[in-house]
Amino acid sequence: MAISFCKETNTFKLDTNSSTYIFGIFEGNYLVHYYYGAPIPDTDVEILRIRPGFASFCPDSPSARVFNFSPDVTPLEYSTFGAGDFRLSAFAIKNADGNKVTDLRYVSHEIYKGKKGLPGMPALYVNDESEADTLEVLTEDKVTGVQVTLVYSVFESKGAITRSVRVKNASKKAVFIDTVHSLCVDLPGYDYEMFDLYGRWVKERALERYPLHRGIQSIKSKRGSSSHNHNPFTALVKKGANEEYGDCYGFNLVYSSNFSIDVEVDGFASTRLVMGINPEGFCWHLSPDEEFCSPEAVMIFTDKGVGEMSRMFHRLYADNLVRGKWKKAKRPLLINNWEGTGMDFDHDKLVSFARHAKDMGIEMLVMDDGWFGHRDDDKSSLGDWYVAEYKLRKGLNGLIKEVNDLGLKFGIWFEPEMISPDSDVYKAHPDWCLHTENRDKSIARTQYVMDYSRKEVREYVYSMMKEILSNNNIDYVKWDFNRNLTEVSCAELPPEKQGEVFHRFVLGTYEIMERLVTDFPNLLLENCSGGGGRFDPGMLYYSPQIWTSDNTDPIERLTIQFGTSLCYPASTMGAHVSASRRASYETKKNVALWGSFGYELDPDKLTEEEIAEIKEQVKEYHKYYDVIHYGELYRLITPFENEFKVAWEFVSEDKNEALVTVVQIKQAYDPFFMLRLQGLDRNKYYEIEETGEVYSGAFLMNAGLNLTHKPNGDGQSYLIHLTAK
Repeated sequence: MAISFCKETNTFKLDTNSSTYIFGIFEGNYLVHYYYGAPIPDTDVEILRIRPGFASFCPDSPSARVFNFSPDVTPLEYSTFGAGDFRLSAFAIKNADGNKVTDLRYVSHEIYKGKKGLPGMPALYVNDESEADTLEVLTEDKVTGVQVTLVYSVFESKGAITRSVRVKNASKKAVFIDTVHSLCVDLPGYDYEMFDLYGRWVKERALERYPLHRGIQSIKSKRGSSSHNHNPFTALVKKGANEEYGDCYGFNLVYSSNFSIDVEVDGFASTRLVMGINPEGFCWHLSPDEEFCSPEAVMIFTDKGVGEMSRMFHRLYADNLVRGKWKKAKRPLLINNWEGTGMDFDHDKLVSFARHAKDMGIEMLVMDDGWFGHRDDDKSSLGDWYVAEYKLRKGLNGLIKEVNDLGLKFGIWFEPEMISPDSDVYKAHPDWCLHTENRDKSIARTQYVMDYSRKEVREYVYSMMKEILSNNNIDYVKWDFNRNLTEVSCAELPPEKQGEVFHRFVLGTYEIMERLVTDFPNLLLENCSGGGGRFDPGMLYYSPQIWTSDNTDPIERLTIQFGTSLCYPASTMGAHVSASRRASYETKKNVALWGSFGYELDPDKLTEEEIAEIKEQVKEYHKYYDVIHYGELYRLITPFENEFKVAWEFVSEDKNEALVTVVQIKQAYDPFFMLRLQGLDRNKYYEIEETGEVYSGAFLMNAGLNLTHKPNGDGQSYLIHLTAK
């Protein structure tokens, strides 16, 4: 098994194909972390615990009075508050006496094959129990009676370890969970750089890379979603690490609400990282015998560079996070009407849209916002999920029939978590939105947020969605979320449970999404939140693709897609060709092919030349689908390191095919350009389709291609397709 326990050294050893993780039971039943890094065979590693001598201000432990042991300097496996460890706390309970002192000690453990799911939450899964082994370590705070089970699942062949915690109140008095992180990792030294995928609307997931410093550095969201501003992902990489070499630790939280990633470098130059639910705004009331489960965190280590770290996440998520029919099935090529029409459409306009789309080879029409209630702008009707027949004169069924008769599938837009003040449902139930009594209701995009902590609200929303989907031939749903949460409280909950509303809200969202994909297993669900405002692994558990950004400009998209690819596979990234003004349709296509490809424009307004060009693009989409969706990504030149040009490459799993894309952001002063490829078989020979030239994989990776003759003007781009001879 990938997990073993050594009785002689009291250590747990978790092995993957790229890493070893070791922690153990120390004096006083403390759980102590020893090692996380490249594979090692050893189990007697207690020497790794020892830190430099410490001052008298670091408290001793009465139950572990051994040389050089203090909770404040020891690399504890799961740190707690108030019992001698003054660094970042992974866990804290406010007990019935009102204090938060928490001290968890080892009680027992269990190792088994396979992996269990998390109740009501997304998590990685196994297709067969041989894919993972699981360790559960029971710990207890003897004073409060609180039991915390640390859960580790090891995906040996994927190089990944998942972690979560399960909290049970085994006492006779209620307690409050104040802090519950999903993982805690201590690393020696601090010669690392930290990755932050930061941004805003239409500028998501740009990469900030900065060296760790003494003190605390954090990445957080308290917006009620993972957000445009930060992503629940970080990496700690050794200074000097790049795409091709160097130690890299990657961390990702499978969660779609408030998160916190905190890294502390202490006075002895050691590093601690904790990741989980953001403690700010969170407080969970736990009655006797009740349990609480944290979200799942994923951690990956490789010594082969940032690129390999990304590919490990991509393989893991493609195989063990994305679910359902569309995990492997080829997805239909879609066109969305939003950028073409906005809400100004009717039956005839959409049928004309579909007719032209069919002529170009497109396979599905998606009707976006504006089809319901009396929705002519963003000021009304959210929550009234019934058809606006003054727009769709033949009803929804009549529209879909005409689209289907043309040979196209049909998709539709919902924003199920939102409610407009000007809507029938709000007028009937003004208390169904998130609000705090006696305070103004903040409004954004002229909408409020449904209180998904309330069962009757969830039932109402889902019943309306289910009626639409059950009575119409709908193949696809775009699920949108266009504002963040304010006035987060619930009139239906008692005062002691008001700190639970953020988490209860996202659990409500997960519940409806789970019902949706269960009741409609053939449905293709795509998530959206003003573009990429909720691009996280929690959402990928329900939807195999997410709209990456509302920004469809191909040059702007480069930083967005490069940043997103640090953790998330190409198959999950919605990327469309639009009528944006900058760059040619060739470059728009070349950039959008990196992802779940589609169109976002009005085909009625295209010239004959543009239609002919799109027909050729559609052929390329089908030609390169497999190598992009199922191949491995290599970022050859990134926009975070080069302001002039970028390049990326997909290589098929069998290394018989490769597709290289080069985009010239702006013309370089030096036109000489050699590009070294990656990921090929050095012993195979590859033919370049365009020229017929044949080179060995070794030549292409070590010497490279001389691309000086290729287009290098502002915004120009090209593809290079290679196949093994």
